[in-house]
Amino acid sequence: MEKRQRPIRKHHPIRNIILTLILALLVGGTAYGMHRYQNLKNTVKSAYKPSGVTKLRNVDEQLKNKKPISILLMGTDTGALGRTFAGRTDSMMVVTINPKTDKTTITSIPRDTALTIPGYESYGLSKINAAYAYGKSKTAITSVQKMLNVPIDFYAIINMGGMKKIIDEVGGVTLTPTLSFSYGGYTFEKGVKTHMNGKKALAYSRMRDDDPQGDYGRQTRQRKVIMALLHKSGSVSTLLNQDFVSSLTKQTQTDLTFNDLTALAKDYLSATKHIKTTHLQGTGETLDGQSMEVMTRTELQRVTDYIRAGLSLEHKATGTIAQIDSTTGTTSTTSTTSNSSDGSNTDSNNAGGTGTKE
Repeated sequence: MEKRQRPIRKHHPIRNIILTLILALLVGGTAYGMHRYQNLKNTVKSAYKPSGVTKLRNVDEQLKNKKPISILLMGTDTGALGRTFAGRTDSMMVVTINPKTDKTTITSIPRDTALTIPGYESYGLSKINAAYAYGKSKTAITSVQKMLNVPIDFYAIINMGGMKKIIDEVGGVTLTPTLSFSYGGYTFEKGVKTHMNGKKALAYSRMRDDDPQGDYGRQTRQRKVIMALLHKSGSVSTLLNQDFVSSLTKQTQTDLTFNDLTALAKDYLSATKHIKTTHLQGTGETLDGQSMEVMTRTELQRVTDYIRAGLSLEHKATGTIAQIDSTTGTTSTTSTTSNSSDGSNTDSNNAGGTGTKE
C-alpha cells in the first residue's frame, strides 16, 4: 500500500447536490396543498421501487409515532444520454430527520471509501460506489448499515438528468463564493453574491482541481447549493406541476410510498429547516492499484455517533472493520455485534468491512 497524490479524476457535475434535492422535493412537495399532491399520486407511485432489504426497524411505527427516520440518498452516474438506473453511485448521503428535536443531519460518504461489500467478499476491497452496481439499492443499503452500524429506514436515488431542471424550475439560487475561480465557462468571485441558474450552479459545484481542499472543498460548495435550495421560499409551488413531476419521477427511484411522504409532510417538515452537515474524512491510499479513501476507526466512530445522535439512538460501536496491513496490503476483518433497543439488530459477523488506517 502506498500513499498517493490526488489523482486527476473524471468530473461528475452533480455529485452530492442532487441527493438532498430529492429530500427537498419529496418532503417539501407534499406539504404544498395536499389536494394538489393527491392528484399527482399515480405519478409519484411510478418512482416507487422496494429495495429488497429487510428493514432493521418497523418504519411504519417510526412514522406513526413521529420518531426520527433515516434516508439513504444516492445519485447515479448513469442518468445522461438516455441511460437507465445502472452502474455505480456517484454520491451517497445518510439523512436523518428528527421531528422531536426539529433537526436534520446530512452525512456525506465519499464515493471512493474502501470497504469489502457484503455478499461480494470474494472481490476483496472495493469502493463503496460499487455496492449499487453489484446489488442495486439492497447492497448499497446493507453496506452502509454494516459499515456504520446505523439503521437505514428508506432510500432514494436519482439519475443526473434531473438536476439542472430542478435548479432552473425554482428560479436558480443565490450564493456568495468563498473562493475565486473560473470553471465551465463561468467566473466566480470570492465574497461577491451571485445568482446562478442550473448550468452555472453545476459549474460552481463541480470544480475540484483549483480548490485548496480538493474534493472535500467541492463537497462544501455542493452543500452550500443544497442549503440555498432547501431554504428558498416559494420553490415548492414552482416544482409542483404535473409535467415537471412526471419528468422527475422518470429520473428517481425510492421505497418511500405516497403515504410515507404524506406522513413526512405532516409531521417532519419543520425539522428540515434546521440542517447540520458532516462527511466521512478519509486518507487517500492506493490499494490493489485503485485510488481509495481509507477511514480510521476513530473517524468511523465519530460518524456513527453523529448519525445515531440524529436518530436519538444510544451509543454503539461502529460496524465491521477490515484492517489493512500497510506492508502487505492485505486485509483482516474484525467484527462487532450490536443488538440495539431501537430495533436495529446489526450483526456484523458477515458484514462488509471498511478499509481503516490506525
